[in-house]
Amino acid sequence: MKLPIIDETTIEALNLPGRDLRWIITKDNVSAQHCTMCMIEVEPGQTVRPAHSHPNGEEVIYLIQGSGRVMIDGVIEPVKQGCAVLFPQGSIHMLQNSGEELMKVVCFFAPPSDLSTYKFFDDISFPE
Repeated sequence: MKLPIIDETTIEALNLPGRDLRWIITKDNVSAQHCTMCMIEVEPGQTVRPAHSHPNGEEVIYLIQGSGRVMIDGVIEPVKQGCAVLFPQGSIHMLQNSGEELMKVVCFFAPPSDLSTYKFFDDISFPE
């Protein structure tokens, strides 16, 4: 029996606005039934775009490297390595790397999610 272990470097990155994204835990690669997980990398000065929500579930992010700020339903707070953030179901959120180094973030979704389940808000952004 092969254990459900995935090396993130074996997953091809999707180059999306403001980040590179790798879907690491999915139904397709490890038969996950109740969750998904991705890793994003955000370069200094970049913002994950567009603002979005998850109408059908929750997302938890955990910063493993870097710092920046997060916006949830218009409220902005700083985040740094070691911070975990809950994006409640339906909340509109964004993440920005305002630090000097690469930001690496692990994103957990329940129930399972992929880009097709996101709701996008192109008109919402961080205030300048």
